[in-house]
Amino acid sequence: MANENWYSIHNPDGVISPSLLVYPDRIQHNINLMISMIGDVNRLRPHVKTYKNANIIKMQMAAGIHKFKCATIAEAELLGDCKAKDVLLAMQPVGANAQRFIELIKKYPNTKFSTLIDNSKTLTILSDIAASNNIKIPIWIDINNGMNRTGIAPNQSALELYNQLHEIKYLIAEGLHVYDGHLRNSDPIIREQNCNTAFEAVINLKKSIEDKNIPSPKIVAGGSPTFPFHCKRTDIDASPGTTLLWDSGYGNLFPEMKFLPAAVLFTRILSKPTTGILCFDLGHKSIAPEMPFPRIEFLDLKHSKQISQSEEHLVVEYDDLTIPEVGDVHYAVPKHICPTVAKYDTLTVIENNTVVDHWPVTARTQKSTI
Repeated sequence: MANENWYSIHNPDGVISPSLLVYPDRIQHNINLMISMIGDVNRLRPHVKTYKNANIIKMQMAAGIHKFKCATIAEAELLGDCKAKDVLLAMQPVGANAQRFIELIKKYPNTKFSTLIDNSKTLTILSDIAASNNIKIPIWIDINNGMNRTGIAPNQSALELYNQLHEIKYLIAEGLHVYDGHLRNSDPIIREQNCNTAFEAVINLKKSIEDKNIPSPKIVAGGSPTFPFHCKRTDIDASPGTTLLWDSGYGNLFPEMKFLPAAVLFTRILSKPTTGILCFDLGHKSIAPEMPFPRIEFLDLKHSKQISQSEEHLVVEYDDLTIPEVGDVHYAVPKHICPTVAKYDTLTVIENNTVVDHWPVTARTQKSTI
């Protein structure tokens, strides 16, 4: 991995562009680093939304990781197929997904599936469905500690909701789910202070629950940016996700985190339409387009400036016209890996600069069989 051209393919002529390349040795480094940071593999609950692939799930299971988090029924079904022991669906199931979640539990009886809620209406719906199917569903209360995307604030209302959950026959009160993805200060000292401050209300809520003689709630907390800080809390599970493949967005924001980029975009120059302009086959359909430019970080093309993008094309200003030619291969790390993976049916596996396999991105679809 010390080779500066670790990402390159020796014989790229037969490789389709664009493709998303993955490097198992670097993925393994990231798995090992996650485990070493937390110190106890039993407190890891990685999120599978980044890669949506059985091979990477199984690499983690081989390292002793047995708890996972996911965002969709398709991802949960993939984890069931992999025989994961413990799966948290971290998206409140509403509408048809509530019944799909029940079907998931029935299909994989050897996997413990849980999910989360943040309001009484969803609580009642899941309770009624559980009762009609004569099963018990483990439930987490989703806590909003500042991100303001989902969840209930950790106050008296959350305490009342948790108490209501505890009293329902067909639901099992698992604990609190806390995602603090809004905490992204690039200074790790400030980011840790922000993380601890935001978490104080969660600690207070936990104590309030215990004071009502309700069993102490378990806690699942954080994502990748706050993973180093939640690792220090010996009584919670940490749930990073991007750490498995990493990307240039987090890599540039959090250089102190020693995760390695393990997914690289393989692209070719499509055209040189005018002086100083290169066009690559990396359009909206090939990389996550929601970020401002630059949306990728070239590994082998310095001094370039990304200026526009459309469905199939990425247009770049480049000041050295003696090097690039139409058809030339180039490599880039995406700025946001999670939605980029979802653009691809397969991941092209590279070992020792050679294509050795293709791993299906099984859970990129909305539905598998359930």
